[in-house]
Amino acid sequence: MRVIAGVHKGRQLKAVPGKSTRPTTDKVKEAIFQRMGPFFEGGSVLDLFAGSGSLGIEALSRGMEFGIFVDKHPKAIHTIGENLRLLKLDDRTEVYRAEASRALQATAKRELKFDLLILDPPYGKVDYEQILRDSLKLDILNQSAIIYCEHDPAESIPFDQQQFTLIKQDNYGGTIGITILQKN
Repeated sequence: MRVIAGVHKGRQLKAVPGKSTRPTTDKVKEAIFQRMGPFFEGGSVLDLFAGSGSLGIEALSRGMEFGIFVDKHPKAIHTIGENLRLLKLDDRTEVYRAEASRALQATAKRELKFDLLILDPPYGKVDYEQILRDSLKLDILNQSAIIYCEHDPAESIPFDQQQFTLIKQDNYGGTIGITILQKN
């Protein structure tokens, strides 16, 4: 697993030990960031089910200025910390061990807003529609924010078409479904 492009291009990242996470492949990462960016002129990213942090780190490497990484598993939190230290991104990031809903509430209390929301949870364990509703209700997304959802390819992500525009929906290799939305 490595950073695909930007300032940290080619740098290796550590994976979370065990089988509890499912790293996004380099091929998929390249394809999705080409569609979402491919580079950013500043902004902030919330990587909500961060795992190793590779997607949020990719966004930082490609120009995002600040990132928050959230996961509920201690091994993931440890791995994210190692990867951020390895790339010297500690001063531009925060890492929290928390459930997704609590993390959304905490960012809202701090009045933080994001330009990119990354949702890559364990398949079949999360209500994407609820997270999208909460992100709107709590007002944590900037205008035109991008929301990246990685999911089981058999799953369809329901979303409010008044609030979001579908940018891309695709399957990769029959094992990964992606949905990219933009806040209206």
